[in-house]
Amino acid sequence: MKVDNAIIMAAGTASRFAPLSYEKPKALIEVKREVLVERQIRQLREAGIEEVVVVTGYKAEQFEYLKDKYGVVLINNPDYLTRNNNSSIYAAREYIKNSYICSSDNYFLDNPFESEVDESYYAAVYMEGETGEWCISEEDGLIKDVKVGGRDSWVMLGHVFWSKSFSCSFLHILEDEYEWPETADKLWESIYIEHINELPMKIRKYPADFIFEFDTLDELREFDDSYINNTRSGILTKIAGELGVEEKDIVKVKAYKDENNAAAGFTFETGKKYKYYYKTETMEEL
Repeated sequence: MKVDNAIIMAAGTASRFAPLSYEKPKALIEVKREVLVERQIRQLREAGIEEVVVVTGYKAEQFEYLKDKYGVVLINNPDYLTRNNNSSIYAAREYIKNSYICSSDNYFLDNPFESEVDESYYAAVYMEGETGEWCISEEDGLIKDVKVGGRDSWVMLGHVFWSKSFSCSFLHILEDEYEWPETADKLWESIYIEHINELPMKIRKYPADFIFEFDTLDELREFDDSYINNTRSGILTKIAGELGVEEKDIVKVKAYKDENNAAAGFTFETGKKYKYYYKTETMEEL
């Protein structure tokens, strides 16, 4: 099947990636001298995929430059704060055919994209030991079941390809269930798993060092050591100055949310533990 296009989901707040994602969308963070979403667009174009659709929501205006620079289609997801990523699929539904479905914050060491694909698949890497990721059970390469958490398993990570027939089937289910109250919080993957027998999809296996995803600043620092001394965060630069430390001394940065499940700040350590509040731009020692 010839790939028609790629849908890159970039609507979410990625609040765990504090405080960088509070200052700009995670997709626009630079990793090894390339902006994450720009790297994906470049890799897609190198594979011959011209139509790239980026679904935005959080700080959507910061993505506008991509239209002029790369000629991408931008779609706004108005429900990004109240729904999970199924709303980004819904927002882009008119474009989804033989399509790659991508997360804007994935970093592929080499280009995984192709202009022609044989069948629907979900990328996976093998994780040894205990994991809280989405663990795949397969039979002859066909995904039979997926469970959150497991041990020594292939786990879902990275891009997905939907054939036109898969897309039609999934979108029909999504449209039927979209207004159900319980659907709002679901990842699209959860909807897929609930209907897995109706939605055949293969597993495509990659080496463990091929697909990367950074959930925290500490994880990014392990991959791109330029962030050790230069976090590119105005908030952390200010904190370092106030505490009389270097940015490299600020570690174990962990986001927290308020009672409305909105990003409220983060905790961090410099030998002592502190809590930072976005609203008041202040911190306290814990």
